[in-house]
Amino acid sequence: MVLYRRNRVEGGTYFFTVTLRNRKSSVLVDWVDDLRECVRSVLREKPFLIIDYIDYNPVKHGWVKRVSDWPYSTFHKYVEKGIYPADWGDNYSESSDDYGEPP
Repeated sequence: MVLYRRNRVEGGTYFFTVTLRNRKSSVLVDWVDDLRECVRSVLREKPFLIIDYIDYNPVKHGWVKRVSDWPYSTFHKYVEKGIYPADWGDNYSESSDDYGEPP
């Protein structure tokens, strides 16, 4: 079990990433629409703030070749607003392919 650090500040913000033991599994992507509907339902009952972020994980985990290829990313909103160019992150490369994942 992962031991999370909690910032016990009233009104504080939490960031978390949902992962599976099998990092090659597509179940989170396969069910992303259901997850989004659950979040919408909870937001209607108990409003909370969702902070948009640009996620490079689909590229580093091999799901897509470029950030712009991932259809679920808020990246596309930022491109439309002119904040980032459409080719943002295309030339980035990691020096390692393990990304700190357990063997």
